[in-house]
Amino acid sequence: MGGSLAMGGSLAIVGLISVLATACPFCGVVGRSLAERRDTATVTAVGEAAGPAMRDADGLLGQPFTLRQSLRGTLPGGNAPVTARVDGPVTGLAVLFGTGLGDGAAGRWEAIAADEALLAHVAAAPAITVPAARRLAWFAPRLEHPDRRIAEDAFTEFGLAPFNAVREATGRFDAGALASWVVDPGIDQRRRGFYGLALGMVAAREHDAALRARMTAILRGAIERPATDVRAGFDGLLAGLLVAEGGPALEWIVARGLCGPETRAGDARHALAALRFAWEDLAETVPRAAVARATGQLVDNPAVAADAVIDLARYRAWDEVDRVAAAWGRFGGDDPLVRRAVAGYLSACPLPTARAQLERLREAEPDRVRQALEASAFR
Repeated sequence: MGGSLAMGGSLAIVGLISVLATACPFCGVVGRSLAERRDTATVTAVGEAAGPAMRDADGLLGQPFTLRQSLRGTLPGGNAPVTARVDGPVTGLAVLFGTGLGDGAAGRWEAIAADEALLAHVAAAPAITVPAARRLAWFAPRLEHPDRRIAEDAFTEFGLAPFNAVREATGRFDAGALASWVVDPGIDQRRRGFYGLALGMVAAREHDAALRARMTAILRGAIERPATDVRAGFDGLLAGLLVAEGGPALEWIVARGLCGPETRAGDARHALAALRFAWEDLAETVPRAAVARATGQLVDNPAVAADAVIDLARYRAWDEVDRVAAAWGRFGGDDPLVRRAVAGYLSACPLPTARAQLERLREAEPDRVRQALEASAFR
């Protein structure tokens, strides 16, 4: 591996790949946390349903509430109920978030049903201005809380947090609970991926070799468990093992056939996501050269060939020129994304062999190569 990308090539590769998010990479898409809603609202209040829920002219469901107590901000004057948007009819108490209030503006209210436990949770959750790692230390014991809404909110907080903050909060995880959640079939699959990552982080810090081996054995067992092609969170399990064991874990993953041409489409996508994570965050324990080699093997998998080529270009893994060029003929006939990725890689690569491969493709299919280069923004 070596060489450097031209400026145009670098920009094009950035355009071709999905930007790696700073948030937890294996939590999927999460919404806004309750603390964020509380702290960004003009007023957050405890309210009580004051009438039935009804749909307005736009079909949106609204319900009147009497405001009882402020959790943040100043309640509007008077005792008249406010109408808040709701997902479903609320009976009894609710937490209300008001935005755009003040200076006579009516603003907008949203409400979610709440009991005393959820109200206490919303009131006590650390402010969003508190450093992320400290906030996560408060939320960690509330993962899989008996109250589903509190459990969801705790997971949301981890889903929104930078990986480094999650790593700093590792000491607050309950290793036994994580181990049980990883193997519990009743756990949400998406959360299982995060719990696998968290268990790997705990294992990496464990000084007792026997305990560490037990944790990694649980991760390996979860990875090897038979499943359908669609298994959300599988990338998190792979990442957890990489965190726990570093390079040897990657060797095991490759040996299990999870980075090859015959790897099932879903598993191949999960493996590629775990490899990206290793490249970005685990360079000290997982050699980048090994990550690039494993990524190169996925170029031969039709489900992820285009993405694997793009990753190789981002890694500047130029020793995969021949394999990348071969992907044009193997998959490019039916997949313009593969053609785009291959053309981009070959035009960015500084090696003579890449220029030769690109010229060979030009001679065979000039129009397709031109279109692929234009699509990838390479010249």
